[in-house]
Amino acid sequence: MEASGQPYGALENGAVGCRDGRIAFVGPCDAAAAHGADEIIDCGGRWITPGLIDCHTHLVYGGDRAAEFELRLQGASYEEIARAGGGILSTVVATRRADEDALVAASLPRLDALLAEGVTTVEIKSGYGLETSAELRQLRAARRLGRERDVGVETTFLGAHATPPEFADSGSYMDHVVREMLPAIHAEGLADAVDAFCEGIAFSPAEVERLFEAARALGLPVKLHAEQLSSLHGAALAARFGALSADHVEYADEADAAAMAEAGTVATLLPGAFYTLRETRVPPVDLFRRTGVPIAIATDANPGTSPLTSILLTLNMACTLFRLTPEEALAGVTRVAARALGRDDEIGTVAPGKWCDLAIWNIDRPAELAYRIGFNPLHSRVWRGR
Repeated sequence: MEASGQPYGALENGAVGCRDGRIAFVGPCDAAAAHGADEIIDCGGRWITPGLIDCHTHLVYGGDRAAEFELRLQGASYEEIARAGGGILSTVVATRRADEDALVAASLPRLDALLAEGVTTVEIKSGYGLETSAELRQLRAARRLGRERDVGVETTFLGAHATPPEFADSGSYMDHVVREMLPAIHAEGLADAVDAFCEGIAFSPAEVERLFEAARALGLPVKLHAEQLSSLHGAALAARFGALSADHVEYADEADAAAMAEAGTVATLLPGAFYTLRETRVPPVDLFRRTGVPIAIATDANPGTSPLTSILLTLNMACTLFRLTPEEALAGVTRVAARALGRDDEIGTVAPGKWCDLAIWNIDRPAELAYRIGFNPLHSRVWRGR
């Protein structure tokens, strides 16, 4: 609950009222009767949280990258695999071959795994097509997932994810992204935001800046994969454009954090990628706390570096690997995750006027959501009051 003054924003013996899919009342049970109700559901003393939000995923793709998992175990690095034609580009080949129906069919089980753990909103990026038709197909498939299931879907255009082999260099490909791909995506209304991968093996800050200028001209918000493998100050660049979030951010420094705090840019931490890549540089959580940078967490569900479709395991990883508190972790998949999507006016907290997206849990205390490993205490899930 917003502004309860208690740990986790908790309200003991509380009630939530819903009308037309939105929250109409939040307060003590003994005050709920005055509002009247056509139907009363007794949750049996269970904990109710906002529906969980996975604010960074790559759910829609073709194929898998299990072979790369074996290569990493033999000592190959992320960069070595990428430069040898593996990594993102291997998924691009499989995704380009898949039609929209095949992409939807392959993605539904991944989405269902998230919904089974209380997720009610998910962000889905493109970035495995790297050509206009395939990127459009990915985003259309992502939007279809939101019609196939009771879930809110936010779509992000990530055409600047890697340079496809048909382009000589990243600069010429970014020309194509800015002049051809982004306008086509925008014309169909398929992007809620624009993202890029700012890294030595991907796109330079100058190239990303060109994309962000184009996105701003179209009125699209931006976010950025930044500071994952090195320090390029992409997070500060993102903040300069008022980015919703800078994601990964293991190598963010004081200048990045100061810029993000001033802009209100969320730091989205992705422990699944950190774990899978066996990284050792942890995000500067204490720096973000000290400077007031909001912290979200997400699965980063993708075929190569974070084949993770458990938001509950992500909570545990964030606490165990990054030393977030269970309360910070839960906020990171509710209130702050909503902010990372620019949707905190409608989802992320249990408050009147917001969508009635809830998760009801068989737990004795909220810390259990981050404490348990491989255990799902979800009792029921509510989306838009249903």
